[in-house]
Amino acid sequence: ICEADQYFVDKDGVYRFDGSKIKDAHKWCRDKVETFMKDNQLNGQFYPEIVVSNTFTQEWEMDEYYKLAEKYGYTVFSIIVENRHGGVNEHGVPADKLEQMKNRFEIKI
Repeated sequence: ICEADQYFVDKDGVYRFDGSKIKDAHKWCRDKVETFMKDNQLNGQFYPEIVVSNTFTQEWEMDEYYKLAEKYGYTVFSIIVENRHGGVNEHGVPADKLEQMKNRFEIKI
């Protein structure tokens, strides 16, 4: 499982988000996914399935992962998680930011 949020977890396991480093976090996540895919090319027992658990609200945010999947022969499955049951906002994202994310959400079926 790869997610940009892992970038913000310190060595003691404490999540410390820093919005100024979000681009670094996403690059780190993409690089981690590519490393796993390269490892799979060397030995098919390594990472036959990789989960990228990021908040993708727009198609372009997934483009690099689609390109990696094509390059290394992975099949992509997209899952949209809905919050129908009032789930917890795990990282304390402000309500206005959640609203912005909701408003820019696009889906192509």
